[in-house]
Amino acid sequence: MPPQDLRLRLLATFVAIACISQLATLTLAAGVLALIVAMMALVRPPGRLWLRLLHMEGFLLLLFATLPFTVSGTPLLVLGPLTASVEGVARAALIACKVSASVLLAMALLGDVDPSRLGPALRGLHVPERLTRLFVMTVRYAGLIRDEARRLHDAMRMRGFRPGSNRHTWRSYGNLIGMMLVRALDRAQRIEDAMACRGYDGRFPYRTQPAPAVTDWVGFAGIAGIGLIALVIDRL
Repeated sequence: MPPQDLRLRLLATFVAIACISQLATLTLAAGVLALIVAMMALVRPPGRLWLRLLHMEGFLLLLFATLPFTVSGTPLLVLGPLTASVEGVARAALIACKVSASVLLAMALLGDVDPSRLGPALRGLHVPERLTRLFVMTVRYAGLIRDEARRLHDAMRMRGFRPGSNRHTWRSYGNLIGMMLVRALDRAQRIEDAMACRGYDGRFPYRTQPAPAVTDWVGFAGIAGIGLIALVIDRL
């Protein structure tokens, strides 16, 4: 079971992903991916998170379309002047396995965490105040900016805008981005004034968090240990 203490959960996720990113054996990376998929199926039932993974895998397909043709080795496929190598396909598969395993692990451990809890957890890990504040404010207001962009785009469609590959479309999108920046700056100024009126002095008042329980340490050791064991086996 993952640790309930969010500080240890974040730390365990970071350690495990750092170890997975250093794997150099395709078989081992595929085995770690299979293990995390099984864990994901037990911890979180299939749903929208799997759809997010499919969106990410679409970008990974670009690796299989480009990397095999840029890595020299045993020829596998010849398309005119381009030659795909077996080593290139293996390297693309290795990267895809490591990226998929890392994303799935983060989704399994942090997918259900309320973003408002991440600020105190980051401060508990002694992350600098400025980075913590930037992260918390980004998480808090990214949704508002997205909604603002959706309203502006809907307003453009109500006025008969239809995107195409022409100068009018690019000018319209440029105006849309500019208007979003202007409104975001105006909103940021209002938020800063409101926080100053409430006595904000540059630091968020986080509560002191209790010490992790023994079960949290056990969960941390289990998750981080999987990554460390996989890395040690890969180096043997």
